Amino acid sequence: MTWKGTLRAMKASARRAERNSKRRQRELEVRQKEFAKMEAREQAAHEVEVYENHIELLLSVHKDCGEQINWGEFVSQPAPIKPVELNTHEIHAREKHSSYKPGFIVRTLKLEARKRRKLEEAIPAAVAKDRQKLAEELKEWEAQHREWQEDYDLATGVLAGDGQSRIDAVMQVNPFTDISHLGTSITFSVGETGIFECTLSVHGEKVIPQEIKSLLQSGKLSVKKMPISKFNELLQDYVCSCVLRVGQELLSILPDRMVIVTAVDSLLNSATGHLEDQPILSVAISRDTLFKINMQSIDPSDSMKNFVHTMNFKKTTGFMPVSKVDSQQFASLA
Repeated sequence: MTWKGTLRAMKASARRAERNSKRRQRELEVRQKEFAKMEAREQAAHEVEVYENHIELLLSVHKDCGEQINWGEFVSQPAPIKPVELNTHEIHAREKHSSYKPGFIVRTLKLEARKRRKLEEAIPAAVAKDRQKLAEELKEWEAQHREWQEDYDLATGVLAGDGQSRIDAVMQVNPFTDISHLGTSITFSVGETGIFECTLSVHGEKVIPQEIKSLLQSGKLSVKKMPISKFNELLQDYVCSCVLRVGQELLSILPDRMVIVTAVDSLLNSATGHLEDQPILSVAISRDTLFKINMQSIDPSDSMKNFVHTMNFKKTTGFMPVSKVDSQQFASLA
């Protein structure tokens, strides 16, 4: 299978493996169109269900991941064989011409010369047909060879640890669509150490709800301001969940032994008095450790203990700026 074919298969697989919470989100979005027609109790129940589903999505980002890519398969695939001129139609036409023997009727009506002339005239037409067929086959081969060459070059670059090839591979797969839907943006880089690094802008203030919605026994909707400690706990789990998801996706796409994922958010810079994007969590995610973790059962924040990381967090104050994990200490793993 070509790289593009594999890419299509991976995306189809991701759609099939879609979490129940995401499917439920789409169902709720459809129901939202009928919201105005609902009774007050139904509206209240719907709002709470949408709220709870949103929280579930935020805290379970890490539970999804695409399939792993075997780049060696692309390197080992042979190049498409270039078509050669077989002259099939010409050979057939010449054989018909040379082996022609007029029948009784042709001889009686003296049509042999005309028949032989037609068979002779068919030879150039057969040659032209062969050339057209070869031209079409060459055109198709050129397209297939270009695609094979692109696959081969990308795969060899990735396996050789080429930085741009690895970035290109991740960008082509683009497995972070549902994270970006939550308001997260991602950039990639490969520094001097050769370790693949990712910066994740989480936009926590925009993603985490400021209110708690619940149903009263009466069936009415209750909306309360979310306590700051609860908000910060949700934010921490969401950020850690996103970092885990990114780490899984990167190590599924790339053959690397480790990647560094850094989450940044808008925080107050005490030196300038302005809000600035600053690192709030930086994690060196190793392949050996990551894929031993049961992602369906962990607490995202607690799971950070498994990795070398920097994080300064308190329930009362939330995240504080931290330094990024220094890739130099892991240069031997590049």
